[in-house]
Amino acid sequence: MNCTLCEDQAGEAYLCERDTRALAGRLADLPTLYAEVAECLVPRQRGWGEIVATKSAAGPRSPLDEDVLDTVNTVRAAEVIRSWRIDVQRVRWPHHSAPAPAGLAADCRWLGMELDWIAAEYPAAGDLAREVRELEKQARTIVGDPVPRPQRLGLCIAVTDAKGTVCGAVLARLPGGPVRCRWCRTEYRTETDLLLLRHYQPKLTA
Repeated sequence: MNCTLCEDQAGEAYLCERDTRALAGRLADLPTLYAEVAECLVPRQRGWGEIVATKSAAGPRSPLDEDVLDTVNTVRAAEVIRSWRIDVQRVRWPHHSAPAPAGLAADCRWLGMELDWIAAEYPAAGDLAREVRELEKQARTIVGDPVPRPQRLGLCIAVTDAKGTVCGAVLARLPGGPVRCRWCRTEYRTETDLLLLRHYQPKLTA
């Protein structure tokens, strides 16, 4: 049987190994890519100071292209990926109810975990791969190449209880994005917050 995306030989599968790997990579990158799209389409009021470098301008910023806002945004990407998750689950487990609401990242992760079955057993695998590829292509028209990667800023210094326990979770953000701890939800909003964050980082020992 031919791959339903590239039409190369795929054995008994609907997707060849090359396109399956490419789809896995796109699903892994899509949440980060669309978070960056949101940064590009919503200009920030002010920078974070000189502590962490902000990203350079990418894509249309002002005036904004309303057609771009309508077609390339996180909400639309999440809707597309959600529809594929629902359909894959419907085909694989027809007696199950629809999956509970989830965000773009969770749905991409779920599809990624089901890729072996999708490639081998899902007749619409080529259409899924084609649409995910198109979502990536559209996002790249806004943010450019390569896909932006989170910046590691250090460890969260927030005190989380009355005993003085420090969170200590790793802090990361997309270039130019907000600084928020994913574990304790503390936000570092101001330049003073970032100065304190830098000052109280654990010192490396020789």
